[in-house]
Amino acid sequence: MAATMMKCNSPAVLKGAGARQPPARAAPVCKASARESFGQLAASTLAATSLLAGAPMLPAANALTYDELQGLTYLQVKGTGIANTCPTVDFGTTDTSAMQPGEYKLENFCMEPTSFTVKEEDARGREEFVQTKLLTRLTYGLSGMEGHVKIGEDGNVRFHEEEGMDYAATTVRLPGGEYVPFLFTIKDFDGQGTLDSFSGDFTVPSYRGSTFMDPKGRGGATGYDHALALPARMDDDDMQRTNNKQITPGRGSAVFSVAKADTETGEIAGVFESIQPTDTEMGAHPPKDLKVTGLWYGQLTQ
Repeated sequence: MAATMMKCNSPAVLKGAGARQPPARAAPVCKASARESFGQLAASTLAATSLLAGAPMLPAANALTYDELQGLTYLQVKGTGIANTCPTVDFGTTDTSAMQPGEYKLENFCMEPTSFTVKEEDARGREEFVQTKLLTRLTYGLSGMEGHVKIGEDGNVRFHEEEGMDYAATTVRLPGGEYVPFLFTIKDFDGQGTLDSFSGDFTVPSYRGSTFMDPKGRGGATGYDHALALPARMDDDDMQRTNNKQITPGRGSAVFSVAKADTETGEIAGVFESIQPTDTEMGAHPPKDLKVTGLWYGQLTQ
C-alpha cells in the first residue's frame, strides 16, 4: 500500500541535487477527481506515443505526491482507491539529459493501469484490441517493486526489475460477455534503451498454481489426471489439453516513457504500455493478447 512506503532520501542522484527543499504541503484532501498537471502531461505523452489510442481511461483517485501519501492514515486511504494509484511528481523537468551516468537502485517502483484492452477477432476475421469492462476492484496496481538501473556515458539505460508486489490477479469482461482472467505483471522485466523510452521483455507466471484443482478434481501436482466420468476418452486428442495441466510461464513485453523527473529527490515518473498473454486455465485453451497502458513511478538512489 502506497501509504506505508518508507521515505526515500536520494541526494546527488541528478545534477543540482540538494539545491533546494520542496516546500511544505498542506494535508491533502482525498476525493475522486481528474488527474492534475502531471496527469495531463502523462496523458499528452501517451497520446504522442499512441499508447491510449481508442482506449478509455479507468476511474482514478485524486493524484497525490509521494510525501502527501506518507502523511495519510489508514482510515484516510481505506475505501478511496488511493492505495491503487501511483504517486505523482510535482517539481521536475521533462529533460532527462540531466541524469548522471552510473548505477542506481530504483525503489518504490509503481505501475498504475489506466486501460485494459484484449485482442479479438471481429465478424470479418480481422483482429484488433477491443475495450473491456474491468471487474476487479481497486487491487490491480503494482507497487513496492525494486530493481537496478544502469545509465551509460552515452545515455543508454539498462533496467532490471527484481522483487516486490509485481503481479496482481485481474479479470475483465469482453463486449460479448466472455470473462478474461489474467495475472497483470512485470516480473523480471529486463529492458534497455534511453531514459526517454526503454523497452524489454518480462515473465508472466501461470494464473493458477500447480496445486490448484479444477471442478473435476484435475490439477498439475494434485488431484486426478483425468475426469473420472470420461475414463474411456481420457487419451483423446481433444481432451489432452484439459487433462494435462500446464503451468508454463508466458512472456510479455513493455515500453516505458519518462514524462517527468525531479532533479531534487530522484523521483521519476511517466507512462507505460505492455502486452502479455491472458490466463489459459492451465493449458486448457490458448491465451489472448492483453494490452495494458497506464502510469508508473519510481525513486532512483545510488
